Amino acid sequence: MKKKYAIGLLAVALAATACGRDSGGAAEEAEAVDTAKASGTVTVWAMGTEGEKLDAFAQKFEQANPGITVNVTALGWDVAHDKITAAIAGDATPDVSMIGNTWLSEMVKTGAIEPTPTDLVDQNAFFPSAWATGVVDGAAYGIPWYVETRAFYYRTDLVKDAKAPATWEEVTGFVKRLREEGAELGVEQNFRTGSWQEIAPLLYQAGGDFQADGKWTLDTPQMIQALDHWGSFFKDGLAATNQPAGAFPQTFVSGRVGAFYSGPWMITTMEQEGGDGFKDKFAVAPYPKGPSGGTSLVGGSNMVVFKDKPNRAAAWKFLTWLTDPKVQAEWYTTASSLPSVQAAWQEPALTADERVKVFGAQLEDAKPAPAVPTWEQVARVMETELEKYALGKQDSATTAKRMQEQADQIGTGA
Repeated sequence: MKKKYAIGLLAVALAATACGRDSGGAAEEAEAVDTAKASGTVTVWAMGTEGEKLDAFAQKFEQANPGITVNVTALGWDVAHDKITAAIAGDATPDVSMIGNTWLSEMVKTGAIEPTPTDLVDQNAFFPSAWATGVVDGAAYGIPWYVETRAFYYRTDLVKDAKAPATWEEVTGFVKRLREEGAELGVEQNFRTGSWQEIAPLLYQAGGDFQADGKWTLDTPQMIQALDHWGSFFKDGLAATNQPAGAFPQTFVSGRVGAFYSGPWMITTMEQEGGDGFKDKFAVAPYPKGPSGGTSLVGGSNMVVFKDKPNRAAAWKFLTWLTDPKVQAEWYTTASSLPSVQAAWQEPALTADERVKVFGAQLEDAKPAPAVPTWEQVARVMETELEKYALGKQDSATTAKRMQEQADQIGTGA
């Protein structure tokens, strides 16, 4: 899942393409890797901010590992999916690629990605929710490079004696107070029309899930409960369905809206947008809890190694370096990407800011999207129906029913 300014922005959803080699569907055995004498050139594809910054950052690895060169090609998120699947089909992949975790299952099904060598990578070093993003059919692939999760941002200066809401009921009351005491709207971005990523945490918090026993479970009482909560902000005029593109984050800085859900990179963004003193005007809190808890969505990206590459030892050595706790902490200061390795959260770069620590705590209660090849197709279906719902064109029960019907037609691709 790629990084966005806020949870309401949809990850680019491109058609799931089955191509290349067939993994056969069974859990694969990982081959041992000896990195002691690794050498050669490692080619890497990476996307977004991470892709832009990784090449210079990798020079630190090269300095510590003479004989290994890392060449990074930065890709746009809008072309990455098709470029990677085309490379798999043409047997022209790099040694390593960053893969959005909602794409991983689809890519693994091609048979082109190596299982994670258990002799080299310790899954217990990672947040369990982060590790789960790389597990397909019982086998792990690649490593969780960085993770992201969402928390609640709010203006502390717009509501007197502001206390972060802890439950769904409290967040509704809090947002109403924001509007009553100065904000034109209560929330923005996290309740923007048409995003499955807005619904996912609410569904988890209602005690539901997207799947059970290999079948889609989108038409359930828990889904309807999540939709009702999400939709109430539109119905009550606390969130807009016609917000101009590009208005955020200035709407938060100006005080037009007083709250939103997003990831840790927004801390720096808000401080830059707001200028001197703005850092004292907002705070971050854990996700308000629903009927079954406060589970958030875990996203981020994994790094994978492609099969049949001559420099696989050097590739895995680079990936294990990327998950060293100190390297992960330094990468956070470089790209604002949350460490997937738990020990990295004890480094000063992560402990210095109480707002950042909120995300570390939230990662203890976070859950990924379904690891199935057709997820991007189902996500697009959800986007369409959620937008209709937010615009008042259909009710929550109809929305859940239509999502279920179309997801059943698509299937899971398993």
